[in-house]
Amino acid sequence: MTQSFILALDGVVKQFAGSVSPAVNAITLDLAEGEILGLLGPSGCGKTTLLRLIAGFEKPQSGTIVLAEQTVASRRHWVAPERRDVGMVFQDYALFPHLSVAKNVAFGLQNPRRKMPQTQIQSLTEAVIATVGLTGLDQRYPHELSGGQQQRVALARALAPKPALILLDEPLSNLDVQVRLRLRQEIRDVLKSTGTSAVFVTHDQEEALSVCDRIAVLNHGCLEQIDTPEKLYYEPASQFVSEFVTQANGLRAQWHDGGWKTEIGWFAAPPDYQTETPQGIAMILQEGLRINADADSPIVICDRQFLGREYRYRLSTPDGATVYVRSLIHQPLAVGSTVKLSIDPAAVRIFPNHSF
Repeated sequence: MTQSFILALDGVVKQFAGSVSPAVNAITLDLAEGEILGLLGPSGCGKTTLLRLIAGFEKPQSGTIVLAEQTVASRRHWVAPERRDVGMVFQDYALFPHLSVAKNVAFGLQNPRRKMPQTQIQSLTEAVIATVGLTGLDQRYPHELSGGQQQRVALARALAPKPALILLDEPLSNLDVQVRLRLRQEIRDVLKSTGTSAVFVTHDQEEALSVCDRIAVLNHGCLEQIDTPEKLYYEPASQFVSEFVTQANGLRAQWHDGGWKTEIGWFAAPPDYQTETPQGIAMILQEGLRINADADSPIVICDRQFLGREYRYRLSTPDGATVYVRSLIHQPLAVGSTVKLSIDPAAVRIFPNHSF
């Protein structure tokens, strides 16, 4: 069965005047119908610029953007934002302060080109308000709502016209932790229950992993990897993805006797493993290390954090490298004590030694 794509980008480039490098550099990706695609990366990596290119707020220098089988941007063709059938949810909600919840939601339905009857507008407004869990609040104004409720109104307004695609630009970053945790699940539930295709921009790794079906990791305008959350976490395609998505430890590694030797120990390579270089960078998941007290070890605990279900240790190796370990042991080890580490080979990825 052929998969249907609601969005396809091919070689999209955007470079702002005066910039030495593109903000978006030859990005190629696609989005299936009903899929939630995350754009993840640090500040300045190009994710919001890419979102604005999809929305039509920016024009690319080259490449094509196809939305719902219509080319909306190319060298010869351009479709204005208001004609792209795209809904937007902004970081700062962007609600009309003088309009009630119902009128904010209905705003997107009052399109002269559609000429929808008022009774239908009212029916759709009530339905989408119920979908986002705001029944009974339709006559309130934005200043009478909490931040989480305002963001639900913004989501309802974007959903009401039933666009081909919804774009969410850091929609949870202005909310406190508990509201963020609850609302990110609610947003996913609403998008899935309505079958809405969405692009979700965030710099928060946990948020992307929990909300999105696939995630595109951006770095300096380039696409490092696009994959499922599980593949990104356990099979990162680059050192950057490993560092940014999992906060893995990076250690120099030397090929030795069928395995890799590091400052914290040796671990065997998988069967049939092939390497073209005797040196590399071992990226080791924090939870892939086991920690045990050892008075004869040169590795020292410099700090310990209690995270509820686990402890996070910061260790120092003899040559000054810093290593982080997440451990479920109930009896914490003391700061200043020395420890021995063992490595789970499944938690290690080896990359070329470019950054050391």
